[in-house]
Amino acid sequence: MQQTRKQNNKPPTERLIIVSNRLPLAIEKGADKQWQASPSSGGLITALTPILRNRDGVWLGWHGTLEDVNINKLLAASGKKLGYKLKPIALTEEEFRQYYLGFSNEVIWPLFHDLQSHCNFDPAYWVSYQSVNRTFARVTAANVRDNDYIWVHDYHLMLMAKELRAIGAKQKIGFFLHTPFPPPDIFIKLPWRLQILEALLEYDLIGLQTMHDRNNFIHCVESLIKGSHFDSRRQIATASRAGHEVKIGSFPISIDFKEFAHQALRKETRERASQINESFHNCQLILGVDRLDYSKGILQKLLAFRNALERFSDLRGKISLIQIVVPSRETIPAYQGLKTEIEGLVSEINGKFTQPGWIPIHYIFRTLGRSELLAYYRAAEIGLVTPLKDGMNLVAKEYCAANTDKNGVLILSEFAGAATQKRRHEIQVNPFCITKRVKGVS
Repeated sequence: MQQTRKQNNKPPTERLIIVSNRLPLAIEKGADKQWQASPSSGGLITALTPILRNRDGVWLGWHGTLEDVNINKLLAASGKKLGYKLKPIALTEEEFRQYYLGFSNEVIWPLFHDLQSHCNFDPAYWVSYQSVNRTFARVTAANVRDNDYIWVHDYHLMLMAKELRAIGAKQKIGFFLHTPFPPPDIFIKLPWRLQILEALLEYDLIGLQTMHDRNNFIHCVESLIKGSHFDSRRQIATASRAGHEVKIGSFPISIDFKEFAHQALRKETRERASQINESFHNCQLILGVDRLDYSKGILQKLLAFRNALERFSDLRGKISLIQIVVPSRETIPAYQGLKTEIEGLVSEINGKFTQPGWIPIHYIFRTLGRSELLAYYRAAEIGLVTPLKDGMNLVAKEYCAANTDKNGVLILSEFAGAATQKRRHEIQVNPFCITKRVKGVS
């Protein structure tokens, strides 16, 4: 009896609480007009799902729709399949427009990717960003236990630790930034630079993709906040402010490599890859897989491909580029314009170079399921990953994992975070240089 009482008095096991802008689900109406939930794609979800699966954890985030939906039943059923609880956070249409489309994707995203010309520093965006971070903090505080670890993700929620502390949260709080972090000469252009840095320093641990990003963050803090200093002698730097210690380190995000490789070896995947190869009449296949975004360098990739076909006529009929573009943020005018430019350039290149039995570019604009994407990875002899700037880029890692026959070549932008890890195991290129011929590929 005494032993039972002791066991019952044990504190609850520490849980991992993930907080991100979106839940790892897509909520949409099916053909029967009923709401359905299906797993979402994306680097954050690919990386975090194996960590949280089948553990007593919780994932909090916006459920992804502005319509009035009875979300709880859908999330309960999905949570059972995923192996963790899902807690929704609602956004109004105005909050979605100003916090998400506005501050997150017209201010922070372009600034952190060295594309300041795309920034719109609207003060109303900042007001909404603060308000939504406060809402996320309140909902999170209502769903955590005293000894839980709260792990906040990405640039949408940089203020959350500050807001959680303001309402008395005592839990350990970590933050991971999936994008690059800019150097001081770029970050200083942000009108709310001090507020952002001071809020980030309320976290207990800040994780960034590369040492370059870590150092950029440290340099920004030391140059903009008086009296701040980091002990940077180790990989995880530390600093103390008003008795609070914060640690900053580089923790490159990755994928479940074994799972991708295992799925790529499945019979149906191999058969589908063979079908793809046969449909291209023995052409060497180059594969690009990119989310619709100006940071991904899709236009530069197409211009480089056109340049190669113009300069080297022997390539015509022998290589084909399969360019998969995953729809994203299509309500933002810059993204609408980008989609139009991409499709116009694809049409121009195909119109100029197509021959009987051969089309230079096969363009796919949709989200592909995991099995279909793996088949394209297996079928392609060359993976072409050329972002202008990227925190990591998991497509590069997925392509390598799926290349189980070890006969593929990865061509990778030197401005992707993944380039800092691979170095000798791929061909690195400057995506702004569209005239360079890559030796040994064509």
